[in-house]
Amino acid sequence: QVQLVESGGGLVQAGGSLRLSCAASGRTFSDYAMGWFRQAPGKEREFVATISYSGGRTQYGDSVQGRFTISRDNAKNTVYLQMNSLKPEDTAVYYCNANRPFTTYWGQGTQVTVSS
Repeated sequence: QVQLVESGGGLVQAGGSLRLSCAASGRTFSDYAMGWFRQAPGKEREFVATISYSGGRTQYGDSVQGRFTISRDNAKNTVYLQMNSLKPEDTAVYYCNANRPFTTYWGQGTQVTVSS
């Protein structure tokens, strides 16, 4: 089992920044690729970003490319999502997940609200 706890969400004005954190415990953190997803009210869960086991490879959803940056610190068992130039449409609950073949764990989510 892997336990994931997100933090760092909140209310921010459009154009502002937030940094989300996701702390992992329970298994070897570096065995897992890590990702961020988000879900807005009435919408399906949307891919935001993913980072490889060592942090050498990252991918982003089209809607956040160039504004968000995913990173990880394997010594701290933590993955981060730096969000810049936030827009009202970024408002959602943000979830992190931990992935390896045939196994995915999810956190409980943290709310991000961007006011116009």
